[in-house]
Amino acid sequence: MSYFQAGSTSVRLDRLNQVITSHITDQLIPGAVMLIARHGKIVHQQALGRQTPDDEKPMQPDAIFRIYSMTKPIVSVAVMQLVEEGRLLLSQPVSQYLPELKNLQVGVTVDVPGAEPVLELAPAEREMTVQDLLRHTAGLTYGIFGTSLVKSRYNAAGVGDPDISNDSLIKKLGTLPLAYQPGTTWEYSRATDVLGALLERLCDKPLDVVLAERIFTPLEMSDTGFWVPAEQQHRLAEGFAIDPVTQQAVHSLNVRERPQFLSGGGGLVSTAHDYWRFANMLLRGGELDGVRILSHKLVALMTSDHLTSLPQAKSGANYLPGPGYGFGLGFAVRTAVGESAIPGSVGDYHWSGLAGTYFWNDPQEQLTAIWMVQAQEQREYYRQLFRNLVYASLTD
Repeated sequence: MSYFQAGSTSVRLDRLNQVITSHITDQLIPGAVMLIARHGKIVHQQALGRQTPDDEKPMQPDAIFRIYSMTKPIVSVAVMQLVEEGRLLLSQPVSQYLPELKNLQVGVTVDVPGAEPVLELAPAEREMTVQDLLRHTAGLTYGIFGTSLVKSRYNAAGVGDPDISNDSLIKKLGTLPLAYQPGTTWEYSRATDVLGALLERLCDKPLDVVLAERIFTPLEMSDTGFWVPAEQQHRLAEGFAIDPVTQQAVHSLNVRERPQFLSGGGGLVSTAHDYWRFANMLLRGGELDGVRILSHKLVALMTSDHLTSLPQAKSGANYLPGPGYGFGLGFAVRTAVGESAIPGSVGDYHWSGLAGTYFWNDPQEQLTAIWMVQAQEQREYYRQLFRNLVYASLTD
């Protein structure tokens, strides 16, 4: 049955449009682009509201969005291409390729009676591996998502400096303690930035060139990159400077010029259509329009849960995939029909971006859904709302 053959489906898709339009009317978001594909074909694409809060220009389907951490799946695929080419192994220590990260120690917080806790260092029981980087069990952190003495060290060292280079990042990380023993705990971290540096080191090219040659050009993702050229900046979507719900100031990446830091963990911009081509390639087992990016077995490996043998991996205070989800090599992966507060299928996989963008693939339903918005403070709410409304529209 076609996605649109059932009359109730079009009614339910109208409901999706109406709900999002009502939020735009209430000035909760300036605008959004939605794309839903089924069985490899786009069945619903809608641009709603305004492209920027400061003028009345309507949102366009080809608007360009900061996708932040939706960069991570793309970089992860590029790393898996090197695995496929025999240039690295997932089980190998990262220090084999980035020697600055050898002999790292683990920061341990020790309580002192009558005084502030102190940070002591313990040897790592094993080195982080490439697999650890891909599944966020390397022991690294971001310096955000909670507080700790290790995270304070990260912040003091300027790990998040926007003017850092990938080589400089690796040198800094080599001087800092890990937050956890490698291979024990899932912690959202600089791990994919390290993978970006790894790609640069092994390919001997800047990360933007690596991704363009390996993924963007073959998949015809012409609007995806680390910055928006001057002649295309009229298509750049912007969010509110002050979030209308939290009243917090919102700070966005400057993507109007080439950045110093090509962040493998969060630096890209893209469009709904470009990202659909990437997601569709994955859903098709690594191939699109006769171009093979990755073998189907490596796609299957990436989109399988890699935390099942690590019983404490989900015990951290900030396990972002949430109940019902494990984590693969670049994606959260659904492991249970229940547990999660959102609908889906066992085996569906997703990731999202800080500014509010979101995508998922559901292989059982042959479904891809992409949500493009710039609403940083409301990202969790809209991911759930969009997902609920998309699944509500399925009638077969």
